Formats: sequence, C-alpha cells, structure tokens
Amino acid sequence: MDLLPAQCRAGRALIEWTVEDLAKASDVPAAAIVDFETARATVEPALVEAMAAALEHGGVRLIPENGGGAGVRLKFTRSEVARIATLETEGGIIAEDDV
Repeated sequence: MDLLPAQCRAGRALIEWTVEDLAKASDVPAAAIVDFETARATVEPALVEAMAAALEHGGVRLIPENGGGAGVRLKFTRSEVARIATLETEGGIIAEDDV
C-alpha cells in the first residue's frame, strides 16, 4: 500500500501522535517525516513503508485509492478485540442491540 502524505498526517491525528511519536515508532528520522508530509523532499520507499507499518500498528487503517479517494480510519487493536469478544460471551441480560 502506498502511503500518501495526507494519510500520514491524518493517521497521526487520529491516534494523537506527534511527528516525534511516529519517528520513534517507525525508526524514521523526524525530519524525513516532515519532508514526506509536506512534500518538501522525496523520501526513500523503505522509510515510507516503515511509517505506514508503524501507523497501522498504532491503530490506523490505511484505505487505498478505490475510486472514492484514499483515506484513513481507526481500527480496533488486538487487545480491544479480545475485550469485546470476552464481553460478548459473558451472557447477562439481553438488550435491544442483541435483537
């Protein structure tokens, strides 16, 4: 998946990461992230892939261009999925959302 500068900025905003947070998570220099997000300079594809992987690991789902435009959205983390699965199998009072 190709990461676009706007996706990188939006992804960081969704998970409330600073440039420094992404730099630490991706092992990409903060200056390279700023260059990429502002399109000031071309950044090596391996660094862009590292940023994309870090954002996805942090909880961002990167949505490819599919005719409606590229984008980002939050995804559940593994721990959230496990908690939801536990809650769903606990039983208890049936509520309207179970209909």
